[in-house]
Amino acid sequence: MVGPLGYLLTLTVYSPRAGTQLLLEACAQANVPTFIYTSTIEVAGPNSYREIIQNGHEEEHLESRWSAPYPYSKKLAEKAVLAANGWALKNGGTLHTCALRPMYIYGEGSIFLYDYIYKALRNNGILTHHSKFSVVNPVYVGNVAWAHILALRALRDPKKAPSVRGQFYYISDDTPHQSYDDLNYTLSKEWGFSLDSRMSLPIFLEYWLAFLLEIVSFLLSPIYKYQPPFNRHTVTLLNSVFTFSYKKAQRDLGYKPLFSWEEAKQKTMEWIGSLVKQHRETLKTKTH
Repeated sequence: MVGPLGYLLTLTVYSPRAGTQLLLEACAQANVPTFIYTSTIEVAGPNSYREIIQNGHEEEHLESRWSAPYPYSKKLAEKAVLAANGWALKNGGTLHTCALRPMYIYGEGSIFLYDYIYKALRNNGILTHHSKFSVVNPVYVGNVAWAHILALRALRDPKKAPSVRGQFYYISDDTPHQSYDDLNYTLSKEWGFSLDSRMSLPIFLEYWLAFLLEIVSFLLSPIYKYQPPFNRHTVTLLNSVFTFSYKKAQRDLGYKPLFSWEEAKQKTMEWIGSLVKQHRETLKTKTH
């Protein structure tokens, strides 16, 4: 497995693609007629923190040039899925595929928010800032799930299916365009969290520090597997202007966000509140 922030958890970055290929072949053998792949915005970039993409769309055919494990393996897997559209099934039917590219997903159960909040709880409620200059359009998990349901319905609909087969779609919603830092603060401030007021490294220095850490990791690789805390890909990802429209999904899939920003925010805030309460209960238990 490979994590979205580039943490390599296996010896090869190709395993996700190989796993996807096996699933596609299993579908062909088991006569499964539809395959929807959950891709990621990272297959499109950003390739540079200086690059500005606002309200991007599918016709721009943006593609990540990173060799970092997560975007690279997801890109290969997505290509395999879209290339499999039209495969013959064992019973003579046809396999139809599409891919969804969600933005950064937030909401209940988010492992990234979970880790971020627990780090802040261990730091007196101070939220570390990594991306105050980024502009992104995160998407609520419930809306991503809804998009998958609509994609399945569309692939099964004789009228809609021809436009959907072999296509990819950006999935966003009406969450305000903002930095990751601002999103995290908005979702957690009700529970007493605050942003770190200390100065952070300039982006270009952080980028070159990441490059040096990658060199150290490479030099040590024959004798020790050192995983840097961040790399150039994550620095770029967290500090870019990179937003996308869901108009194509709206046109072809009939997608409209099921949850408004206010609903998504409230549900996520309540979940974060449950984490805070759980943490407080744990502290009480330890002191008794």
